[in-house]
Amino acid sequence: MSGSNSSAPAGAPPEPLSLTVHSMPRPELDAQARRTRSGRLKMLLVLLACASPVVASYFTYFVVRPEGRSNYAALIDPPHELPPLALRTLEGQQVPAASFKGQWLLVVTGSGDCDADCEKLLYLQRQLREMTGRERERIDKLWLVTDDQMPPAALQKAVLDAGAAQILRADPAQVAQWLQPAPGESLSSHLYVVDPMGQWMMRAPVRPDPSRLKRDLERLLRASASWDREGR
Repeated sequence: MSGSNSSAPAGAPPEPLSLTVHSMPRPELDAQARRTRSGRLKMLLVLLACASPVVASYFTYFVVRPEGRSNYAALIDPPHELPPLALRTLEGQQVPAASFKGQWLLVVTGSGDCDADCEKLLYLQRQLREMTGRERERIDKLWLVTDDQMPPAALQKAVLDAGAAQILRADPAQVAQWLQPAPGESLSSHLYVVDPMGQWMMRAPVRPDPSRLKRDLERLLRASASWDREGR
C-alpha cells in the first residue's frame, strides 16, 4: 500500500533502544567556580576602595569644578599606570621603577644632550616645586634621559644640587608606552605630572605659563591631602 514503506516489515525484530548518557553534576567544581567568582569580586572591591579617594579628588577639582575653574594642563583620562621601566643611573646602576611611588613626580624626558628647550623645562621643574612652598616635600623631580648621551656636568650639578631630583636613563620605547605628547609634539616637549600611585595623570602645555601650571599643581596637592603624605 502506498505510504506504508516506512513501517517495519511484519515479523521483524524491534530496533534496540539507544540511551544518551549525560555527565553527572560535580558539586566540587561548582563550589570552586563560586569561590573563584567570589574572590575576583572581593579583589575588585578592594581595588575600587583603594582608588576611590584618588578618583574622587580628581573628579572634584577637574570635572565638577565647583568654583567654575578649569585646568590649564591637560588631564589624562584615564591615567596611565607606571610600567616596569628599565631604569639606570648615569653610572649604570639599576633602579626599580616602583621606587618612585609615594611622591608626586614632575617628569622631564629627552636626550642627555640637553638643548635650550630642555634646560627651560628642567628650570621649570625646579621652579614649580619651590613655588609650592611647604608642600614641596611631597614632590620629587625626575629627568629621564632616553639616549646614551651624557648630560653636561654643570647641568647635572644644577639639577641634583636643588634636591629631590634624580637623573636616570630609560628606554625611549618604554617611556613612550607610558607618557604621550600632544598631537604634533615630541615627547621631550612637555613636563609631565605623575601622582603618588605612579599614574601619569597630567601633561603641561608646550612652553607653559609657570603661574598657571602652579595653580593646577596646588589644586592636585590640596585634593590629595587626605590620602597623600610627604615622603615615601
